[in-house]
Amino acid sequence: MCDDDCCSCVPYRARDNIKYCCICFAIVAVIVIFAVLLAAYAFLLRVSITVEDASLTKFTVLTAPATAIAYNLSLVLMVKNPNWAMSIKNTEPFMAAYKFDGQQFDRVKVSDKGEKHGARKTKVYRLTTGTDADGEFVSLGNAGVAEYEDEKKKGVFEVEVVLTGVFRYTARYTKCKIEATCPLKLQLVQPGAATVVFEKVKCKLAKPEKNC
Repeated sequence: MCDDDCCSCVPYRARDNIKYCCICFAIVAVIVIFAVLLAAYAFLLRVSITVEDASLTKFTVLTAPATAIAYNLSLVLMVKNPNWAMSIKNTEPFMAAYKFDGQQFDRVKVSDKGEKHGARKTKVYRLTTGTDADGEFVSLGNAGVAEYEDEKKKGVFEVEVVLTGVFRYTARYTKCKIEATCPLKLQLVQPGAATVVFEKVKCKLAKPEKNC
């Protein structure tokens, strides 16, 4: 049996080995913790945005008294935050602008300022927007009207959704801008007609700013 001083029961060389093993273990633990924190907060993974579904039930260009677009559009947007430790918080509203032939004809809010997006979380936004018979003013010009007539004959309208916002990552002070472009090719869905199959679209992100 050992007395109160247990170390006296252990040979001196064994005690040295145990001490060195404990020191090595502590060093490895510190390195691992540092590596985990570095991976969690030093390296950023950008969000990914896709249009999972879209439906167009009205799309008409009006030319009198001014050029305007009357439309009804439904979108399902999926936004993924792949960072496994850092959440995201909107510092400005997350917005979607709708464009035809390069010209914006409407702008809608996707999410509010202050909304948070957790780490490794996916958020789904369902937007349903449209206009009355007068439509939304748009500066298409003769070329834009001609493009509309051409796409109307083909039965497929090319509508571009441009998403913009400003957010901040957890534990970072830098505000980051985001811009994503989602080019859609949409068939007009008539009431009572068969469902049109939509192919998912991955939105293209603009080049990020420094530290973002």
